[in-house]
Amino acid sequence: MIRTRLLSPFCLILLVGCLLPGAAMAAAGQQPPLTGTVTWVYDADTLDITPHGKVRLLGIDAPEKSASDRDQTFTRLGILPKRLRTIHGAGLAYGISNVKGKTVTLTAGATPRDRHGRLLAYVRLPDGRLLNRLLLEEGLVIVYRRFDFEHKDDFLAAEAEAKRRGVGLWTR
Repeated sequence: MIRTRLLSPFCLILLVGCLLPGAAMAAAGQQPPLTGTVTWVYDADTLDITPHGKVRLLGIDAPEKSASDRDQTFTRLGILPKRLRTIHGAGLAYGISNVKGKTVTLTAGATPRDRHGRLLAYVRLPDGRLLNRLLLEEGLVIVYRRFDFEHKDDFLAAEAEAKRRGVGLWTR
C-alpha cells in the first residue's frame, strides 16, 4: 500500500504566500527584487554586487575618471569641465564610504542588462533609501536622459533641486 502525504493547510498557505509575490511581479512584467553585497565601487553609477556582478545604476550618469566625449553631456547642462574630475572622485568616495560592504536590494528595470552586460537596477540601501536618487540629491550625478525609465520625473526633480542648492556638479 502506497501512502501519500498531503501538505497541511498551513504549509500550503505558507508555500503559496512565498511564491505569489514573485509570480505576480513576473506576470506584470516586473522583476522581483534581488539582494546582494556591494564588493566594489567603480564610480558613482557602477558597482560590483555579489552575486550579480557589475551593476549600472539605472537612470543616472556619473562623470568619468578621464576626459572623454561623454563630457559633452555634462557641459551641455552648463557644468564646467574642470568640475567633472573632482566630482568623479567625490562620487567614488561617496560610494566607498556609504555603500561598499553593505547588503542592498536591487530592482532591475524593464531592460535588465545594458549592451555591456551590466545589470541595470535601482539600488536600495539597508535603510530603504534609493541610492540612485541620493546621488542626484548630492549633485554627484545627472539624470540619464537618453531613455525613459520608471523614476525619471522624480529624478529630474531631485537634480533640479541639487542645481538650485548649488551642490556637487552644480557648485557655483
